[in-house]
Parts: sequence; structure tokens; C-alpha cells
Amino acid sequence: MDNLETNFYCKNETVKVVRKVSFDVHEKETFGLIGESGCGKSATLLSILRLIKDPGRVAGGSVVYKGINLLELSEKEMNKYRGSEIGMIFQEPMTALNPVLTIGEQICDAFKDEKLTKSEKEEKAINLLKIVGIPSEKQRLSEYPHQFSGGMRQRAMIASVLASEPKMLLADEPTTALDVTIQDQIIKLINNLKKKFNMSVILVTHDLGVVAEMCDRVAVMYAGKIMEIADVLTLFGEPRHPYTIGLSQSIPRKIRSGKLHPIEGSLPDLANMPEGCPFEPRCRYKEKICKEELPELIEIKKGHFSRCHFIEKLKNEKGIIEL
Repeated sequence: MDNLETNFYCKNETVKVVRKVSFDVHEKETFGLIGESGCGKSATLLSILRLIKDPGRVAGGSVVYKGINLLELSEKEMNKYRGSEIGMIFQEPMTALNPVLTIGEQICDAFKDEKLTKSEKEEKAINLLKIVGIPSEKQRLSEYPHQFSGGMRQRAMIASVLASEPKMLLADEPTTALDVTIQDQIIKLINNLKKKFNMSVILVTHDLGVVAEMCDRVAVMYAGKIMEIADVLTLFGEPRHPYTIGLSQSIPRKIRSGKLHPIEGSLPDLANMPEGCPFEPRCRYKEKICKEELPELIEIKKGHFSRCHFIEKLKNEKGIIEL
């Protein structure tokens, strides 16, 4: 992905939700995309598959998959990549699953091989339900989404995504709507499926604990911009952007004094972005230049990038873990 831009065109303003975002994802890697709600994470995933709806539109940049720029394909050509090459797990399975079709029908519809008979598809669907950990899988095949619990619906949606045998999986907050115990089960399930099917994964979340458990590398987004990229150990051990530091210091388990350290303030107006660093109003390290000039994304060391004027000043700041 290179300089991806996605805008929403409203009556009198243009809301820039993804602003020249660039990153790559390696084969069999889990790449995390983190930040507060409204930072542009989900919009980035939807842009990859060109699922942004009006009044939104991908306005620029490229999304290259196996040498093909997906943004240049016709809708018919793009449909060959959706599902079969790149699958997506949505945040809320009840909005992704069709309430009037059985779980079995929805999984069977996703199989690519048109030569399969109905019974063969059902056998494969039963096997997928078993793989994702749904008990009494043969019986559940004929049930509807409303008959499943939240965790079971998420598993069923994952099964329908796997039916297309994608090489890359986009996971948009896959555990947010679930309780803690079920969250842990879904995290382990996605990790196991990634290894079993040799997939790459892009994981969108605001839960740093999930990131620490699942991801190889991580990008931190703020107001539509990438602020920092690093492998997970470096990002959580040696964060070099004030926003990343703020996120790590606001986690309850980090507290020793009994006092929270929230990031004060809120996201800027995405339709009226400041000229300088978008995080400047909330940053405790800010100086005059921060308000006037947007810093470049600079490589600190191999694979570790940060967008800050004062990277050296942050050397002694600690993250979630000690390296």
C-alpha cells in the first residue's frame, strides 16, 4: 500500500479519513493497525477491498497485491480478489451474516469450486465449522445466525471467510463485541488458522493486549496518518512517538500509583486538519514547529519509523514492556 487516500465528500466539506497511508505486509505475517476510534483504521481495510460506500471514495494512492494495483481494476475484476484472495472478518457478525439464510447456505455460497455438488459443499462446510470450534457442527449447519451466540456467530463468519481459501485475512476489530473469555478464544483461533492456512493477516484493533499477543509488526494511526511503525517488541519496548507512548501509559495494568494517565483532548476535525502535526494539541512534548510543520515519517533504525520532530527527545521513554 502506497500513499492511500480515502475521503468522504459531504455537502460543504471533504472529510479526509485516510491520509497518504503507506505500509507493506509480508507473507504469513500478522500486521497490526492500532489507534483510537476514528483514526481511519477500518476505513483503511475497507479501502483495500474497495468497499467504501458513498459519499466515501478512495481518492489516491495504490494497493498492490501480487504485483496488481487493486485500485486500477474494474469492479468485475476486483470481485475475483474479494474473498478468494483477500477475506475479511467484520467487527459485528450480525451485520455481516445474512439473517434469512442458514449458516450452511452462507458457507456453501462462498466455495470457489463450482464443480462441487451440494452434498460435497455441505461436507466441507461441516468440516470448516469443526475447524473453527463450533460443536454439533452438522446440526448447526441448518440453523440461522440469530440462533448462535455472539462468539459462535464470529466463528461462523470466520468459517464462511475460510471457505474461499484466502491468502490474506483482514480482521476489523474481531473481538470488540465479545466478552473477555470469548475474545481470548477468537484470538487463539485466528492465530491457529493463520498457521494452518498459511495466511497473512492485517488486524485492526484498539486493544494493545491483543496486538501484543497476535502481531509481528504494528502501525500506529492517528487522524488518518501513520505515526509509527515497528515490530511489536520494539514498539512496546521503545516507543518513539508521543501518541504511542500515551497509548501505552494509559493501560490500567501499567499503573503502579493507582492513577490513570489518559491522553487529554480528542481527535482533530478531519475536515479541517491543522497544517502541522495532528497530534500537537494533545502532545506534552510539543514545541512551536509542531504547530507549523507536519513531520515526515523517518526511519530510526531498520524497520522502525516515527513521525515526530523530536524523536531523540523520546529515547528514554518506556513502553508497555522492558527490553
